[in-house]
Amino acid sequence: MLIINRFALRNPSPRLALLAALMISAQGVPAATWQPANGPLKTRWAKDVSPENAHPEYPRPQMVRKQWLNLNGLWDLAIVGKDEKPSGFPDRILVPFPVESALSGVMKPVGENDRLWYRRTFEVPKKWQGQRVWLHFGAVDFQATVTVNGREVGQHRGGYDGFSFDITDALNKGGLNELLVAVWDPTDAGTQPRGKQVRKPNGIWYTPTSGIWQTVWLEPVGTASIMDLKITPDLDNDSVVVRPTTTATLGGFLLEVTVREGIRKVGEATVAPGGQVVIPMKKAKLWSPEHPYLYDLEVKLKLGHRTIDQVGSYFGMRKISLGKDDKGFTRLLLNNKPYFQFGPLDQGFWPDGLYTAPTDKALRYDIEITKHLGFNMARKHVKIEPDRWYYWCDKLGLLVWQDMPSGDKYIRGNEPDITRTPESAAQFETELEALIKGRGNHPCIVMWVPYNEGWGQWDTARIVELVRKCDPTRLVDNTSGWTDRAVGDVMDMHKYPGPGAPAPEAKRASVLGEFGGLGLPIPGHTWQAQKNWGYKSYTNSEALTTAYVDLAAKLFPLIEEKGLSAAVYTQTTDVEIEVNGFMTYDRENVKMDLSRVAEANHRRFPARPQTH
Repeated sequence: MLIINRFALRNPSPRLALLAALMISAQGVPAATWQPANGPLKTRWAKDVSPENAHPEYPRPQMVRKQWLNLNGLWDLAIVGKDEKPSGFPDRILVPFPVESALSGVMKPVGENDRLWYRRTFEVPKKWQGQRVWLHFGAVDFQATVTVNGREVGQHRGGYDGFSFDITDALNKGGLNELLVAVWDPTDAGTQPRGKQVRKPNGIWYTPTSGIWQTVWLEPVGTASIMDLKITPDLDNDSVVVRPTTTATLGGFLLEVTVREGIRKVGEATVAPGGQVVIPMKKAKLWSPEHPYLYDLEVKLKLGHRTIDQVGSYFGMRKISLGKDDKGFTRLLLNNKPYFQFGPLDQGFWPDGLYTAPTDKALRYDIEITKHLGFNMARKHVKIEPDRWYYWCDKLGLLVWQDMPSGDKYIRGNEPDITRTPESAAQFETELEALIKGRGNHPCIVMWVPYNEGWGQWDTARIVELVRKCDPTRLVDNTSGWTDRAVGDVMDMHKYPGPGAPAPEAKRASVLGEFGGLGLPIPGHTWQAQKNWGYKSYTNSEALTTAYVDLAAKLFPLIEEKGLSAAVYTQTTDVEIEVNGFMTYDRENVKMDLSRVAEANHRRFPARPQTH
């Protein structure tokens, strides 16, 4: 019986670490000589990064298998023309850090006509013999072609979603296997979703991330296996709905689904492949930021009495919806009760890793500080994080508004939606659906935000309905700020420094999607020495803290007076030349008085929801 401890997932194979240490580059440089590049700024976690310890945690916390092999570490790298093949591999790169980052050890720009070629070798453990071997990528930006032992095993387009290939038939029966990954990423020269990545960073646009930027790993499965889980809590009917997806095509297979509270079995049900189970959850412990309770889930694929495959997962019992309060305002409801959602804009950039946090502890740290500051929510801004960021939000208790990364053209004010090329439109929708499917089991996510301020905005009403069709259990913000199209579940305004509140509406909640942006550069902790900026600047921590407390004092009366249901302050950390974060970019300083900010934030209204 497989019970996975979701808080302490397995480390990679020591054998793989030894193999990586012994690998020699095309220039004969041992792995032990690897060093991070000399970037403008680094975090305290950079010292913990090494070829033997590059994101060793199991990367998919809601679908865990006991056996796996981490392929993070040193890979060979060549950067050549888009239509060329490498004659050698002159560089070494630490995967999963992007090529442009200091922690990759490379820190080179990637042009729109460049192609990245990654190479490494690996051995398949002997105990995996007789099983199918899957190769998984957390994310590769943007277009990847994967080859094993000279045989192409698959391609993928999309910079933010995970993908997998069955590589069994391409493997050597014994000894080393060669893995090649060719990546093309035009960044802002293309039309694909890219968020704030640009080739020439300036202002609110930042250094790009190209190539592999999340964990790569191998996993053995049976000839029939569990491929996916869809987990839907149903508070109103005191149940949870679980729909597994499998490769089982023959009769005789059954799926056994078990819910546990610690070691106690809460419920169990079986279903044939292709079906779903509804497990009663009477008197369930509800998930909320104040009480983020998680139930364990175990799914087995069985043939008779034999277990063919099994995965461990978890879920939270929570509901997000709209409803009226006693004054008639349309409110955001958490677990059927009005709940004011308040938190920072969170962009997820790191000075030494760019899109990739240095370590798992670093990922967790940002969420912990957000909670310590008295917030219950974060808006993940035009970036999609690795699964483990959402896992920590689930575990620690932080609501998430999830933006879709933007791309293409930009509009302002009341201009009509843009016209996208068929290729651009198809790619946007493909990646939007992949976002919702790939992150849809996390209880922390309560709002999907397909557009920000008209960035790449098109066909808004249809896109809102597409999101609702993909996920009818969450709310949709049609666009955050300035270019509202009168659809979706919220009316979202931006106001700097603010605060402000949209006029109340009968069918949509009023939210303040961005405000604040109060800036303070801390010498020695900025991306550059001069020309840093915030929406409004201050000269010391005391003045900055007082200004924030004054903003909060003006914000909270809008909850009762104007029906304001949520607010998002800009932002969690400084990012490159922006210095309007609660923390410096290197996370060394909380720039405001933490206790004063937390005290101000805890004055919000209304009362917190019950947990039972």
